[in-house]
Amino acid sequence: MTRAGILMVLIAKWLLEHDPEARILVITDRDELDKQIVGVMRNAGVIGENSPSPRITSRADFVEKLAATTPRLLCALIHKFDVADLKGPGPTVHGRFYVFVDECHRTQGGDMNKQMKRWLESAIFIGFTGTPLLRKDKPMTRDVFGTYIHTYKFHEAVADKVVLDLKYEARAVPQQLRSRKAIDTWFEQKTKKLNNFQKAVLRKGWATMEALMSAGERKQRIIASIIEDFSLKPRLNNDRGTAILVAASIYDACHYFRLFQNTNFGPYCGIVTSFEPNHNAISREPPNSDERYKFDTYTQHVLKKDQTTKQYEDEIKRRFIQEPANLKLLIVVSKLLTGFDAPSCTYIYLDNELRDHNLFQAICRTNRLDGDDKDYGYIVDFKELFGDVQNAIAVYSSDELDIDAGNGGDNNVRLKNWLEEGRKQLDDARQALHYLCEPVPQPGEMEQFLHYFCGDAANPEALTTTEPLRVSFYKAVTLFTRAYADLAQDMTEAGYSEAAEAAIKRDVEFYVETRAAIKKHSGEEFDIKPYEADMRHLINTYIQADDAEPLGEIGEMSLTELIIQTGIHDAIARKLNAKGKLSKNAVAEGIINNIRKTIIRDQLTDPMFYGQMSKLLDDLIKQSRADIEAYEEFLRKAEELVKKLTAKEPGDGIPALLHGKREATVLFNNLSTIPADGFRYPTTDEDRAALALKIDSAIREHAPAGWYGDQAREAQVLNELFPLLDRDRTATQALFEIIKKQSGYQ
Repeated sequence: MTRAGILMVLIAKWLLEHDPEARILVITDRDELDKQIVGVMRNAGVIGENSPSPRITSRADFVEKLAATTPRLLCALIHKFDVADLKGPGPTVHGRFYVFVDECHRTQGGDMNKQMKRWLESAIFIGFTGTPLLRKDKPMTRDVFGTYIHTYKFHEAVADKVVLDLKYEARAVPQQLRSRKAIDTWFEQKTKKLNNFQKAVLRKGWATMEALMSAGERKQRIIASIIEDFSLKPRLNNDRGTAILVAASIYDACHYFRLFQNTNFGPYCGIVTSFEPNHNAISREPPNSDERYKFDTYTQHVLKKDQTTKQYEDEIKRRFIQEPANLKLLIVVSKLLTGFDAPSCTYIYLDNELRDHNLFQAICRTNRLDGDDKDYGYIVDFKELFGDVQNAIAVYSSDELDIDAGNGGDNNVRLKNWLEEGRKQLDDARQALHYLCEPVPQPGEMEQFLHYFCGDAANPEALTTTEPLRVSFYKAVTLFTRAYADLAQDMTEAGYSEAAEAAIKRDVEFYVETRAAIKKHSGEEFDIKPYEADMRHLINTYIQADDAEPLGEIGEMSLTELIIQTGIHDAIARKLNAKGKLSKNAVAEGIINNIRKTIIRDQLTDPMFYGQMSKLLDDLIKQSRADIEAYEEFLRKAEELVKKLTAKEPGDGIPALLHGKREATVLFNNLSTIPADGFRYPTTDEDRAALALKIDSAIREHAPAGWYGDQAREAQVLNELFPLLDRDRTATQALFEIIKKQSGYQ
C-alpha cells in the first residue's frame, strides 16, 4: 500500500471514531486501487471483517447511499459522478463528508471534478498524488486543489523506512546491422513513390534504430539476461522476489511472452496488457499482421478454454502477489505501472521509453517493503533511459518544478551513483563489523571468537547472556557479505586497489567461516532468517570455499543427532571442527553448548527427565580434560549423555506396565513434581502409574481431533483432566502444559 493509502486509512479511522457525523468518501480512478483501499480499510479495522463491502457498484447505488445514514465509509470510482447534467440539482447528501481523492492529478481537471464539488459542496476535500507539481501546471493545480499543498519527498520516505531506495543499472544489448546494402536496396524499393522530404523523415526514423529495437534476437538476449538474474540475484533466486518486464507495445509484450514459453521459465511468466481478443475485429486482418499476432497469442497461448481476459488477469495478479514462487515475471506495457502493490516485486526491467512521472511511478512498483531480505528496488534499463548512471539524474529538473514555499522546496527524485554508494555501504559494513569484534581477545583467532560470542560453557546462562552479541554479529556479517556481493564484480571500478580488494575478500571469508563456527558452537546452526537463503547463494557465488564431501543427510543434522549417527569423533570431524582449527577445550565447549541447547529446547516435554539430564551435564562440565586421557574420557561420557538424551528410555524405578508407553511414562515421572493447591499425588509407584495410565487413556479416548492450539478444544481436554486431579485447577493447568508438549497426543 502506498503512503497515501496508509494516510487515508489512518485519517478515516480517526474521523469515524471522533466525529459522530463524519462520513468518508474515497475516490479513485481505477478498480485495482479501489479494491486495494477497501482491503486495507478492512485489515485496519475501519470496517468490520464481516461487514458488507463499502464499494459503490452503480451510479444509482451511489446516489442512494449518499442520502442514507449508512454506511459511513464509501469507496467509489470517479466515473460514478454523472456529468450528463452539470446544472440541475444534485442528490440529497446526509452527514458531514470528508472526500479523499487518490491519484488526484489524473482525475480532477474535468467535468467529473466539477460535478463532485457540486454534489458535495459542503464537504472537505483532500487530494493525494504521486505526480510532481510542475510550474506549467500551476494555475490548474491552484484552481483545483487550493493553495495549501504539502509535499513528502522521496528521500524522506526512504529515511522514514516507508519505502526502499532504488538501484539503477543500464544494460546495453549490442546489435549489428549485418547488411547495409540489403537495407539500402529495401529502402529504395519501398520509397519509390515518396518525395525527398518524406524519404528523409523515414530515413531519420530508421537511423534511430527503433525499428531494430524489437528484433527477435535482441529480445532473446534480454530474456537470457532476465533468466540469469533469476538464478543469481538475491530474492529472485530463492522464490521470494518477482519482477516486471515493461515492453514497448502490446505486440512486443506478446512477442516476449511467446519467446519465454520456449524456455523452462515459461510457466512462471504472465502477461497483462489492455488487449482484448475480439473475433469480429480480427476477421479482416491478414495472417501476418500485428493484430493477428496479438489475437493468436491471447487465444492460443495465454487464455485457457472459456477463460475471459479479466479472469486470467485477476488470477495472474493474485499469484504474482501471493505466490511469488509460482509467478515470477509479469510482462506489461502500461497497465499495473501505477497503483499496483506487490511487495514481492523487486526488479523492474525497462524495455520501453517511459518518461517523467510515468517512469518514476513505474519503477516505484519495486520499492515496497517486504521483509529483511529486501534491501532495494532494482531498475534494469535496456533502453539506457538515464544515460550515464554515474551522474545524478532527476525525474524533473528543478527549474520545471513549482517550488513555492507552500510546496516544500526541491521536489527532485535523484538516482545515486551506485558505485560510490556501494563502496560507502561496503566500507561502513566492514567498519561496523570491526568495531563489533574489537573486544575479542588477542590473537583474535577462531577460539577467541567462540569464547567471546558464546561465553563460558560451564556457565548455564552463558548462551542466553551472549545471545544479543551473536545476533548482532550474524546480522553484521550478513550486511557485510551482501555489500561485498553487490560490488564483487566492480571492485576496481569502485576505486579499490588489488591489495584492498584482496584484504576485503579475506575478511569476508574469515567472517563467514567464523559465523558458521559460532552457529555450530552455540547449537544455533538452524537459526534461519528470511535472508539466509540469499546469503548462502552469495557465499557460494563470490567466496572461494573448500570442496564439500557428500554427507547425505548429515548436513541437515544437529551435532547431537550426528553423534548418535556416526559417533562422537566422526561428528566432531565432520561438523564441529571440520577444518581442524579448534583446540580440545573449544571442541569440548561446543559439545556442552549443543547438549545444553537440546536440554533447554525439550525441557517442557518431560521436566523430570531433562532435569536429570541437566545434572549429568553439570557433572560433565566438571570433568577434567587436561590431558589426552582425560579428554578422551570426557568425550566418552559426552557421547553416553547424548545417547541417553536421544533414547529417552525409562530409567530405574519405572513400573513394567509403563514400558513402551512413552507419554504415560512422562506423566508418571512428573506427577510428583507438579504444583498443586489441593491435589495430593499417589505416594506409591503402582498408584502413580495407574493414575498416569488413566490420564493417558482419557486424553487418547476423549481429546477432540485437532485440539492442540484450538482454545475451545483445549478447554475440552482440560475438562477431562480436571476430575482426575481432584478438581485442582493449578495441578490441572500444570500437567496440561506438559501434555501439550507430547507429540503423541497431538
